[in-house]
Amino acid sequence: MKNFQRNLFIVLAIGLCGACAYQWYLQAVQLNTIESLNQRIYQQSADIQGYTNSIKTMDSEISQLHDRITQLKQAAVSNDQWAITEKREVARLQSSGDLMSNEVVEYKTALEGLTNKLQQAYDGEKELVTQRDEFVKKLNDSIKSQNDLTAKYNELVERINKLQAATNAPSK
Repeated sequence: MKNFQRNLFIVLAIGLCGACAYQWYLQAVQLNTIESLNQRIYQQSADIQGYTNSIKTMDSEISQLHDRITQLKQAAVSNDQWAITEKREVARLQSSGDLMSNEVVEYKTALEGLTNKLQQAYDGEKELVTQRDEFVKKLNDSIKSQNDLTAKYNELVERINKLQAATNAPSK
């Protein structure tokens, strides 16, 4: 029996050692699992922090984009008002241009009429110049014939004066 107890004791000691080894193995696996889970938690925590930072950055960007959209909307409204003003100005200028075109046509018509009248006046003036030249020629001819007649009259008067002076002179 002594042997039996000793054997039992050895078996129990070996069993207990095996149980301890198995428990160490299980604890090592659990520690690895815990370490793995801790790493996952750490990674997830870092990811969450990164996502939180990303969300904050996106919130900031969204706020900036919202402000930019507001500015662009204001610029669009301003541009629309400017476009309406420019369209009105273009319409006014087109209307003014049409009126000016009509006036140009009227001025061209009036100019053509005046040009025709000036041409007629110029042609009439040519006729008047021709008539004047003919009249001046006739007047010059008339004056020349009157001058010749006056010269002949003066010669005649001079002869008569000489004859009278000769007849009135006392005889010697």
